[in-house]
Amino acid sequence: MSNEVPDPVNQSDLKDLKERMKLIVEADQKQYHNEYSLRRYLRAFKTTDAAFQAVLKTNKWREQYGVANLRNCEEIKKYADKAIVLRHRDCVGRPVVYIPAKNHNTSERNIDELTKFIVFCLEEASNKCFEEVIDSLCIVFDLAGFSTSCMDYQLVKNLIWLLSKHYPERLGVCLIINSPGIFSTIWPVIRQWLDDNTAKKVIFVDNETELCKYLIPDILPTNM
Repeated sequence: MSNEVPDPVNQSDLKDLKERMKLIVEADQKQYHNEYSLRRYLRAFKTTDAAFQAVLKTNKWREQYGVANLRNCEEIKKYADKAIVLRHRDCVGRPVVYIPAKNHNTSERNIDELTKFIVFCLEEASNKCFEEVIDSLCIVFDLAGFSTSCMDYQLVKNLIWLLSKHYPERLGVCLIINSPGIFSTIWPVIRQWLDDNTAKKVIFVDNETELCKYLIPDILPTNM
């Protein structure tokens, strides 16, 4: 099972980042990030300067992308079968985002709309985190019924970019279940887009016994 204890951050760097953010937030409350978020940015971007700039870029992106209003966005509601945030959590309390690959087809989607829907799911899952206990997510890719027509490379690239730039250190574990043999030819392409820290969080689950180390199989949908 993946390590649930996040890497520690340098307390001096954290203090510096908090002081910088305090000045920004005093001028604009919408810039606020809690301490758990600042710790995630420091773990991901390593230095105070890089973390500070990354936070500001995320805040600008959220404003321009209209993240706060995605719940009311009619154009993304048609993608509801592409992913879902489950009501139940995994074995360590992480919110679970379930993505059934068989429901994806590059010829039947608008990539901008679908990416907005994925952002909506990441937001919903992140908001379910009990950050004092655990502040990461479990993403499950179910490859049952997978074929090459289901492989949306651009969406995967977009998800990786979102997790690295605007949801840093939110990914706790990514489970690949029901993987068919053909996926072994696709995985090397995806692997090269991942940094080593993210790649080690991707777990190929071969059977139900292995899956039970991460979550109770009964929480996974059977109607998608």
